[in-house]
Amino acid sequence: MKIAVIGQSLFGQEVYKELRKDGHTIVGVFTIPDKDGKADPLATEAEKDGVPVFKFPRWRVKGQAIPEVVAQYKATGAELNVLPFCSQFIPMEVIDHPKHGSIIYHPSLLPRHRGASAINWTLIHGDRKGGFTVFWADDGLDTGPILLQRECDVDPNDTVNTIYKRFLFPEGVKGTVEAVRLIAEGKAPRITQPQEGATYECIQKKDNSKIDWNQSAEALHNWIRGNDKVPGAWAEVDGQKVTFYGSSLVDNSPTNGQPLEIPGASQPGIVTKAGLVLFGNDSKALLVKNLQFEDGKMIAAAQYFNSGSSAAVELTEEEKTFAEQMRAVWQSILTNVTEIEDSTDFFKSGAASMDVVRLVEEVKLRASGCQLQNEDVYMNTTFQDFIQMCVRKLRGEDGEEELVVDYVEKNINNMTIKMPHQLFINGEFVDADGGKTYKTINPTDGTAICDVSLAQISDVDRAVAAAKEAFEEGEWGRMNPRDRGRLIYRLADLMEEHQEELATIEAIDSGAVYTLALKTHVGMSIQTFRYFAGWCDKIQGSTIPINQARPNRNLTFTKKEPIGVCAIVIPWNYPLMMLAWKTAACLAAGNTVVLKPAQVTPLTALKFAELAARAGLPKGVVNILPGSGALVGQRLSDHPDVRKLGFTGSTEIGKHIMKSCAVSNVKKVSLELGGKSPLIIFGDCDMDKAVRMGMSSVFFNKGENCIAAGRLFVEDTIHDQFVKRVVEEVKKMKIGDPLDRSTDHGPQNHKAHLDKLVEYCQTGIKEGATLVCGSKQVQRPGFFFEPTLFTDVQDHMYIAKEESFGPVMIISKFKSGDVDDVLRRANATEYGLASGVFTRDISKALYVSEKLNAGTVFVNTYNKTDVASPFGGFKQSGFGKDLGQDALNEYLKTKAVTIEY
Repeated sequence: MKIAVIGQSLFGQEVYKELRKDGHTIVGVFTIPDKDGKADPLATEAEKDGVPVFKFPRWRVKGQAIPEVVAQYKATGAELNVLPFCSQFIPMEVIDHPKHGSIIYHPSLLPRHRGASAINWTLIHGDRKGGFTVFWADDGLDTGPILLQRECDVDPNDTVNTIYKRFLFPEGVKGTVEAVRLIAEGKAPRITQPQEGATYECIQKKDNSKIDWNQSAEALHNWIRGNDKVPGAWAEVDGQKVTFYGSSLVDNSPTNGQPLEIPGASQPGIVTKAGLVLFGNDSKALLVKNLQFEDGKMIAAAQYFNSGSSAAVELTEEEKTFAEQMRAVWQSILTNVTEIEDSTDFFKSGAASMDVVRLVEEVKLRASGCQLQNEDVYMNTTFQDFIQMCVRKLRGEDGEEELVVDYVEKNINNMTIKMPHQLFINGEFVDADGGKTYKTINPTDGTAICDVSLAQISDVDRAVAAAKEAFEEGEWGRMNPRDRGRLIYRLADLMEEHQEELATIEAIDSGAVYTLALKTHVGMSIQTFRYFAGWCDKIQGSTIPINQARPNRNLTFTKKEPIGVCAIVIPWNYPLMMLAWKTAACLAAGNTVVLKPAQVTPLTALKFAELAARAGLPKGVVNILPGSGALVGQRLSDHPDVRKLGFTGSTEIGKHIMKSCAVSNVKKVSLELGGKSPLIIFGDCDMDKAVRMGMSSVFFNKGENCIAAGRLFVEDTIHDQFVKRVVEEVKKMKIGDPLDRSTDHGPQNHKAHLDKLVEYCQTGIKEGATLVCGSKQVQRPGFFFEPTLFTDVQDHMYIAKEESFGPVMIISKFKSGDVDDVLRRANATEYGLASGVFTRDISKALYVSEKLNAGTVFVNTYNKTDVASPFGGFKQSGFGKDLGQDALNEYLKTKAVTIEY
């Protein structure tokens, strides 16, 4: 069809482009005149294509159509007028002229919200449903017959901007083009608008957007968001007109802050570090993020009382060079301005929202360490203020609120350790909903370390919302991968600076021997973050040859993209290391995370949260929620906004999580579950090494080790000698305080686990296994258990099939030379996490490693994990990998793109 496009803006531009792609001929574009020397985007696009462009200031005078204007329009020969977004009044002589008439896009579900401010009123009225209508044009009252409608949900905290970007713009373009398609096919309906439910509201302007404070908090919130950004809801504060932006409803309003008297409000507002808390006449609260004064300056609401206190910084020579580069950028954007002076105002000089996006990107190209958000430009509109803001960010002096941590401090291990104990949500340490807490216990003596906030379902929802916003709207999602890597590496550096403190906290919270915690729990965690920091800018897809669509050609390539909000649920045996194994890969891939540490070992995860904030990770990227698996873990499994869940723990819980993730929204899942790892020791082994590594395979980290050798198969020719040597070594082990540098064996993690170990060993004794040593709780304060050794363990016994997850060595004898039989026995388990073999015969070692059905096989060593080597199991030990390049794929999705040309 021959189409005239009448309108303006980026929306009009996109409709124009899509209509051309659909094969229609655009015979003319009718748009608004240039503003400050800059053409409208629709005009720019059409002129580039050589399409006639008309820029009439008006179509009529004193209610009458201008004949010359109408004549120029009619000369185009249009068969249909499409008005995607039009601020001008188009006379009926033009509307009715084409063969197929005229259609208009309107951003509401007609007949509701007729008028030019339809989106505003959808939000002001608190509608739960919104959408758009394409209708046959009438005399300007939005009453014409309906051609097409599309509906969407309206979120409680949606603004004009968010609903427009999420639905009204992308789907509106598609809907308008689809409407034209229906007209071309002769299938376009004309549905008379019903009278029921019809409303017509006035145009929202500054003079009628003043806030009426005698309303509920929800009504105030709806008024503010319905006027955000244009025209802006305002009120008198301290004798001047202040406009409010970025409103959200809050359940638990912060009370720490400075009161701000607002005339007419039911009670004073509170300026907090989160923003300005306002109250409705129902005493419920809302939070406003940004404020704008009459002179156009915008500030973060949290900075209200010190907005004018910062003195100008003096620029270095390097910073002066940057400033001149940015002056040139401003000049290229503000082409109508002769010279960019320090006082030049970006917006008063004609800049629009697309210019803000360009300016932010230009800064990134010239100073990757200066990550701006659009709001930064709105809050610093003059060139001088803009440069000062950029320089402060580059120096790390951008006025961010200092992290507030309510530490629990203890003088222990020749140092003062400072432990956060609250939930960490959206960059802040906060109490759990309702102030709920529980005590975390020191397994060395059974005493309470401190009270820890106990997360509730509402806390999970807040954390997921923060992570989602950080991923979709925050700087993390837009950050250059190399800059993301630098932040993760900085986090690793901070962990190294605090490694003794972290190891001490790990020792008192989990019972890990301090020297082991320093080397492995903390040391490997640091290595993991450094390793994955290096992967950030090396994540890439591939180009794939495909069959060509002759006579055309095709190009197909893949992209690796972050998944979004990821939940991570970790166990209590390696609290910090399990966090690192999953979180490092998750962050390197560009995701955000909500992590639930084990309820009994939350403290190093909370210390990690503090270090992540101090490293500069943006708010919402990392969230830590101590709490129960039944409540927090379950909600994370069920939550519709969580797109990936990584879990390490028992097979039983892993199955439950997998089911919940499938039923909720088919989340991507990776599971590292239980194990009963076999270790085969042949008679030709290096006996000294086999004894040493065999001991380590079972007793490392008190046996609380997912890949612990759950069953040792020892060749009969060396069985008795091996057992004798192990018993001798066990007797030398020192059991005691994990902070004592000479301690070999610390307490079990918690009382319930200790009780299970006692029961496990009693079962072995009842089944007829030979108890060589151990099996009892050590008679001293705390949760200590003796290193234990069973021999003559038969395949049918419970202790031969199920893991102890403790310091219990299970030894079975096998006949000399019968390799295939011992392999059959070793593989006769539903688990497949790890395995091992000791032999001097390399052929035998390679044969056994090939036949063992486990995710990891150790040959003449054990527990040798490395950050570059993938780790994960087979069968009921789970699926998916931690560590190595493979771990990145657990937190990425692959998108295939095919282009025809």
